[in-house]
Amino acid sequence: MEVVLREVRDGDLPVFFRQLNDPVALRMAAFTPEDPADRSGFDAHWARLRTASGVDVRTVLADGDVVGTAAVYGEPGEREVTYWIDRAHWGRGIATAALRGLLEEIPERPLYARAAADNAGSRRVLEKCGFAETARARGFAQARGEEIEEVVLVLKP
Repeated sequence: MEVVLREVRDGDLPVFFRQLNDPVALRMAAFTPEDPADRSGFDAHWARLRTASGVDVRTVLADGDVVGTAAVYGEPGEREVTYWIDRAHWGRGIATAALRGLLEEIPERPLYARAAADNAGSRRVLEKCGFAETARARGFAQARGEEIEEVVLVLKP
């Protein structure tokens, strides 16, 4: 399978919106928008992302199909990676390949990542890409409606 990153296009947004409203994926991601079904909020968020300095966001393609996103955002020295892969494509190595591709495009280090402590799949992806756990914290997980434990990871130079 060929996994490719490219710039986000307008036509990708309906796919991202659908993916964001998968209840199983939302629960797994945990730290999500307050109301993922708010299309105007979603559109405003993506308009900001696509024009913000310090945000590098890509569409993830698998064999030519839009399957998710990968991004780096934040202030220098504190930049964080994030990714979202459509649940229909979980377990196929796409997230790992996409994150590796993103890390090749964005050479700065350190980079940080966060994941719900119980999100073993996301933690495995990050560890395969060289991230190591450095801390644990608690934060309010909008998708779960409660405070949960999260893992903080870093990719050092």
